[in-house]
Amino acid sequence: MPIYNRIDGEWCPSSDEATVTSHDPAAPDTVVGELQQSTVADTERAIASAQSAQTTWANTPGPERGAYLRATAGRLESRSESLAELLSQEEGKTLSEAMGEVQRAIDIFYYYAEKAADLGGTIKASSSEATTLSVRKAPVGVVAAITPWNYPIAIPAWKIAPALAAGNTVVLKPATNTGCIAQALVECLVESGLPEGTINFVTGRGSVVGEVLATDERIDAISFTGSEGVGDVVYQNAAPNQTRVQLEMGGKNPTVVMDDADIEQAAEIVAAGAFGVTGQACTACSRAIVHEDSYDAFVETLTSKAQALTLGPGVDDPDMGPQSSASELEGTLEYIDIGTDEGATLETGGGVPTDDALDAGYFIEPTVFSDVDPEMRIAQEEIFGPVVAVIPVSDFEEAIDVTNGVEQGLAASIVTESLTHANRFVDETEAGVIKVNEKTTGLELHVPFGGMKGSSNELYREQGDAGLEFYTTSKTVYMNY
Repeated sequence: MPIYNRIDGEWCPSSDEATVTSHDPAAPDTVVGELQQSTVADTERAIASAQSAQTTWANTPGPERGAYLRATAGRLESRSESLAELLSQEEGKTLSEAMGEVQRAIDIFYYYAEKAADLGGTIKASSSEATTLSVRKAPVGVVAAITPWNYPIAIPAWKIAPALAAGNTVVLKPATNTGCIAQALVECLVESGLPEGTINFVTGRGSVVGEVLATDERIDAISFTGSEGVGDVVYQNAAPNQTRVQLEMGGKNPTVVMDDADIEQAAEIVAAGAFGVTGQACTACSRAIVHEDSYDAFVETLTSKAQALTLGPGVDDPDMGPQSSASELEGTLEYIDIGTDEGATLETGGGVPTDDALDAGYFIEPTVFSDVDPEMRIAQEEIFGPVVAVIPVSDFEEAIDVTNGVEQGLAASIVTESLTHANRFVDETEAGVIKVNEKTTGLELHVPFGGMKGSSNELYREQGDAGLEFYTTSKTVYMNY
């Protein structure tokens, strides 16, 4: 299936007609779609298209902009089953997980459709009785959205919807290996009647398309989700133009299990956070920090839960699908070797399944390591696969030290019956998302999302009202009468 760029209101091939294929990670010989390997010229045309359309879109009344977003949500809703199947086939998620992600995209567009009417600004009291003082919201201009493969419809949605609601035009560059589902989202936007040039879509290498988006002075803001290394490059490339940049990157997310926790509940929370979406979430739990009095029972229970999970193609809706690509699988297997070499105990998993039906795909067994030292690489570095390192601690203070003893700070959770420990954990943990008696994954769309330390540049948050701040600037108006 050919997937074309969307530039200046038209679906078009790459200017040099080069393409790249997207494959089913459960059956890599199966081609899902053929995408454009776009050039510098293609990307520059997309930016010019967005720039040309920006003033007209900015002058469109907020309620009218919201109507387009509402129509997009409706189009997504009408196609939700086929979109979930496409997402599952292209990224590897189970069908249930894919359906949940598609629903999140629908909900995001409905949410920001209503928010678009509330962006006029505020009235403030002036010190002069003959002056009306107001603060008006204005769009920043042309936005580049650079999105990852692991949530290939939800993350584009939570960047595009607030950007459009605020009056910006957008150039979307998705991850190439999940470009088909991203293009389907853009199709729904186009079918809503969105004016030409308001949304532009360009696929291709980050080293080509991404670099142009990060360095072109016509780009007014860049919203990036991906690895810390690439995010740093985007930030540095954008700095000479003083382009506004929002970075959301990785995490090394812990769940602390205190000695008063119910072991069954704690193991279920960790398993859901570690093995859901095949561990391929920036908020996935990759460290279980467990009080020594509960440690052995917890390891045994978590190991049993990992062993009970079924693997298979995402479209068959097993408990866990494949990793998204050969490189992701290789990276996870490498970290498993590192953990073994470092002296951690491999309790279960650690390899590819022996089932012949899964042999061709990028499948890996859910993996549990025990006897992990906090300084081991498997306890310090993001793995992005279904691997959890179980670390023993002697008390709450040590648990906090281990929780904060990594370079990233995205999500963290604690399982406890103590209000003191719960509240101290909230106060003392260096993370942008903190949960009590809940898995690290899963987000509400109407509250801020973002990390601390190496997980984010911390300047702006995504989602909710905070998500609109990045896409707007302000004008303070003194009206004397």
